[in-house]
Amino acid sequence: MEQTALRPKPIPGQERGDSPPPDPARRPHAARRRGRHIRTLLFGAFVGTVLVLSGVGLGTVGATVIGMSKLAELRQQTPPPTPRPAPPATPTPSPTAAATLGLEAVDAEKVGALVTGVHVPGPGYTAGLVRGDVLLQFDDTRIDSAADLVRAVAHARPGKEAKLTVRHASGGYQQLTVVPGVVT
Repeated sequence: MEQTALRPKPIPGQERGDSPPPDPARRPHAARRRGRHIRTLLFGAFVGTVLVLSGVGLGTVGATVIGMSKLAELRQQTPPPTPRPAPPATPTPSPTAAATLGLEAVDAEKVGALVTGVHVPGPGYTAGLVRGDVLLQFDDTRIDSAADLVRAVAHARPGKEAKLTVRHASGGYQQLTVVPGVVT
């Protein structure tokens, strides 16, 4: 007598031994499922990145729009500018006009005024001064500090040539001719 309770009954049309043996090594549906998982993961990462970047972009646009509207409100509150008379085509130096070389200088390590910035365009740029030069003499005045340079240039007449003695960053000395401009 055969025990049927422990053994499943065969499907009608199949007798025992007719079914092919299962192949545990080959599962093509698992590979498709794994590919689907990777594709879904990559797509989710892409969508998340797009959403974050568009949110940042929208936030930036929103901040810009709000800032521009605040700027427009401030412009509406300010009174219109009063028309100014047109400046003369060529500045005429007045006796009280201050002269400038169009540069920025600080005290050098030893003596002189170290040029830290040259305004373009400007008298210093036209004369050939560059950042790193040390001004040692302005006409007949010895320059020991940046304050000495300020005093010497203040006493100079705008539009009148002056001689500069310069020590370049490379160590070479040079005499330059500069025409101080008018402070406007």
